[in-house]
Amino acid sequence: MKLLNKLLSKQKKTTIEFCQKNLEQFVGEEHFPSYEEFLNSKDIHYKEYECQSRCKECKLSPYAIVDDEMIIAEDCMSLLEAMKYSKNKK
Repeated sequence: MKLLNKLLSKQKKTTIEFCQKNLEQFVGEEHFPSYEEFLNSKDIHYKEYECQSRCKECKLSPYAIVDDEMIIAEDCMSLLEAMKYSKNKK
């Protein structure tokens, strides 16, 4: 019965996509531990792309694509909080 409960209660992973250039521009080394903790969660799958061809957004502010929805924030910590909120509203 435990196995059946595990299989039925599996939560779909949240998929997060980043632009490497955007991360380099907006996420400082002091924020790496917070991002690392969140992104290494069991229910997160993330991928970095060299470029996502979203140059206008990329130059202006940090962003991520969470389950095919673009999230834009004022700073990298606001982006992290928005990604957490998006993940939890599933």
